[in-house]
Amino acid sequence: MTRRSARSRAHPSAHRRLGALAASLALVCYAAVTGAPSAAAAYATIEGTGSTWSELIVQQWIADVDANGMKVVYTGGGSTKGRKDFSQNSTDFAISEIPYQGTDESGQADTSNGRAFAYLPIVAGGTAFTYQLKVGNELVRNLRLSGETLAKIFTSKITSWSDPAITADNNGRQFPDKDIIPVYRSDGSGTTAQFTTWLDKSYPSIWRPFFGRSGLTSYYPPGGNRVGQSGSDQVMNTISGFAGDGMIGYVEYSYPVNKNYPVVKVLNRAGYYVEPTQYNVAVALTKARINMDKSNPDTYLTQVLDGVYSNADPRAYPVSSYSYMVIPTGASDPRMTTAKRQTLADFLYYSLCGGQTKAGPYGYSPLPLNLVQAGFDQIAQLKKADAAVDLTDRDVRSCNNPTFDGTNPAKNVLAQKAPAPPACDKQGEGPCGSDTGNNDPTGGDSGGNTGGATDPGTGASGGSGGPDGGGTDVGDLGAPGGDAPQVDPETGLTVGGTGTPTTSGGAIYANPTLVADRPADARTFGWVAAVELLALVLLPGLVVAALRRRRREGVA
Repeated sequence: MTRRSARSRAHPSAHRRLGALAASLALVCYAAVTGAPSAAAAYATIEGTGSTWSELIVQQWIADVDANGMKVVYTGGGSTKGRKDFSQNSTDFAISEIPYQGTDESGQADTSNGRAFAYLPIVAGGTAFTYQLKVGNELVRNLRLSGETLAKIFTSKITSWSDPAITADNNGRQFPDKDIIPVYRSDGSGTTAQFTTWLDKSYPSIWRPFFGRSGLTSYYPPGGNRVGQSGSDQVMNTISGFAGDGMIGYVEYSYPVNKNYPVVKVLNRAGYYVEPTQYNVAVALTKARINMDKSNPDTYLTQVLDGVYSNADPRAYPVSSYSYMVIPTGASDPRMTTAKRQTLADFLYYSLCGGQTKAGPYGYSPLPLNLVQAGFDQIAQLKKADAAVDLTDRDVRSCNNPTFDGTNPAKNVLAQKAPAPPACDKQGEGPCGSDTGNNDPTGGDSGGNTGGATDPGTGASGGSGGPDGGGTDVGDLGAPGGDAPQVDPETGLTVGGTGTPTTSGGAIYANPTLVADRPADARTFGWVAAVELLALVLLPGLVVAALRRRRREGVA
């Protein structure tokens, strides 16, 4: 045998061994970091339409998984469009804040049209009321309104920013006599449906005469001085635009946070004005009731929010809710293939796990453990429809979501960590001088005002500013006395200034949780570090050994 022929046979063998080793180490590291199956998954592009309420976080998740070969295309257009597109087999998934209604407002069918599906919660959040109100040339950034005042504004019963109800909400602070211009969603919107559900449940005597009947609507009634815009982004852009002075509209909190634009602090049942930070939303949703009847896929995991609206915790933001993905579960679904189901399963795995770490900073609130677990149960239906779908390690035990303590699904750690509202946000006090819309979990302080208050120190222009401007239905119900309430770190109960508990911490249906450091995280990332160290130590030596073996074989 010649030296050339021996060398030519040695090269492929050495290269194969070295390549296999490197590939194995790379896959182990990838699996340890992401929780992904070590075998390379075959993906195919999936497409969805629907909610703009949750679109900002969904688009971020899409960008995050793109580097892993998952191609997800999502277009807003509103929850109604998403549900309709899904029912017509035009998309692979939909996102909506409300389930199929059976029949919509115009009497048309609102069903999946026989397409097998499952609802899967993806994120929580608060519907915020963003506005542009200037005093002189200065933007007011700390406006407070009761739910009753908001209901009257959006039903054209209150039409001027100088209305006594608004003055009363702001503890006597008076605003200019300029028109209020409500901005609503002109398309079929889950945001509108959630907003009008709150109006119908909390202020029926105001909402129902205006709407003409009871119940929610995805299409807000046009007319009056109201302005309609399609999509949350257009609502936000219209209000924040050059002609937006006097406007107010409703969008998910992430939109004003993204623009650092002010939002209304809404009066809650405990008599505090709060904004929809991830903490206040999480506290509110401890009173959400989730339908757990698996025998009916049309309602399983859907939300009942009556208890959220009336949550007596001083930290609770009343207009809080969840957003859902609608996924296809039929084995013979006309659009689905193994590759598409795999993409959908892995995208949802990331969304429910690592993706939830970005919920808070983006103006949303992370899902609680029980809903993440329910989400995994829904993902399992993709494998039930197609046995080739790989769900290896795709369960809550391998989920690197740092937003919950996986050892105790009933533990409400995020609610425990939620800061109490400042005393200056109590009804009849303040208002606080801190800006809103910046995702500040403290909610304000007792300092001065911004935005043209008559008295820059107190924000008051003297007296009560007129009769009670609404909100008496909620402001007089069990508001704690004295200083701002404190939170018991062991039980999660809020305690009023006198030390009396004001909320119940037990029997929670949708229990948001958050821990900063978990033993599971330490173990997981300890293994990642060990694997990386192993690769750094062993790989160079193995490469050298392979090269020496190659030289010896070449000489032989």
